[in-house]
Amino acid sequence: MEERLIKSAERVKNHGEIFTPKKTVKYMLDQPEIKEKLHSLTATFLEPSAGEGAFLVEILKRKMIYAIGQSHSDKEYGENCLISLSSLYGIEILEDNIEILIMNMIMTFSDIYTTHVRSNFDVKAADKHVLESAKVIIRANMVQGDALKRVKSDGSPIIFSEWKLISGKIRKVQRTEYTFDSIIEDGDPTGTVNGYSEQTSLFGIPEPEEKPKKQYTVVKWTDIYKQKVV
Repeated sequence: MEERLIKSAERVKNHGEIFTPKKTVKYMLDQPEIKEKLHSLTATFLEPSAGEGAFLVEILKRKMIYAIGQSHSDKEYGENCLISLSSLYGIEILEDNIEILIMNMIMTFSDIYTTHVRSNFDVKAADKHVLESAKVIIRANMVQGDALKRVKSDGSPIIFSEWKLISGKIRKVQRTEYTFDSIIEDGDPTGTVNGYSEQTSLFGIPEPEEKPKKQYTVVKWTDIYKQKVV
């Protein structure tokens, strides 16, 4: 089946939308300097014109395969997959593309994690908490907006989450939100949680003092889906 590289001439004209062939994606990711980063669970990748996820999906696949060799149990593999996923970010201006991107990332994560946690670690079923936490990370890290203007379609700042690994006997994570603008300018976090008051390293605008500020609590990687705040 022939690859679809454009959706319409109008979209090419208005948005310069041309999808990268899979062969080209794989060739680019096979370059030594990129390959080295793919052999790191925490190395960050940002795709500012993500489309439907040609690069991000392939990067996710490779990182999750690499995570197998870094894991000694099904629990550790699930955590390593989430750590790998948390390092991938995408911005896409077109609404239909961002919806497909999110769907592609969720399906890819679910398929690879479920297949390998069963075949390599002899478990009967995938951990649903890993799968639900992956959905939260993907929806936070894949954003509809204009990367050049650093804003979403409604004009508000693009917000990304940093997922900071906290090492210990039980590995945990601290989620902190930053505007894309503050990431580029090496600024501070927003100081709150998007949706409560306002809206690597890849990573504001503080709220007025009278408004209560919310922060995500430190949790286990498999508890990200709970989105606990304080």
